[in-house]
Amino acid sequence: MTKQIVMTQEGLDKLKSELEELRTVKRKEIAEKIKVALSFGDLSENSEYDEAKNEQAILEARIADIEVMLKNVKVIDESELSNENIHLGSKVELQVTDTKGKTRVVNYKIVGSNEADPLNGCISDESAVGKALLDHKTGDKVEVEVPAGLVTYEILVISK
Repeated sequence: MTKQIVMTQEGLDKLKSELEELRTVKRKEIAEKIKVALSFGDLSENSEYDEAKNEQAILEARIADIEVMLKNVKVIDESELSNENIHLGSKVELQVTDTKGKTRVVNYKIVGSNEADPLNGCISDESAVGKALLDHKTGDKVEVEVPAGLVTYEILVISK
């Protein structure tokens, strides 16, 4: 039984466009690389051919992974969700107090694990921080054990 994948509409759209790009553009690029490598002759000593075939295998595996994800995806309807507590799809503004007592304000969006992108502020609902924040309300303080130690998150704003 395959696990259902929960994601936002934005995440689903990105996944579909990645699949389209892989199927149309990347497949043609790799087919061209294989064609060029074949023109070099002897395949037993043709590293360009081996590299192109490996690239093709990686591409086809990624396409298959995306196709499986799309068959098992459940899109959350963000319009039905409230701003009272944190849930998948919530945008949150948090005051973070690190292990040294320093504070800073950060903004995150809570997303499914397949669309997590921490460098761009999208954290997974399955990550330590994401999981700890779920179901909390504005004003709540949440302590999370991270590799650097115990960090406190105070929820300032919850939005869609």
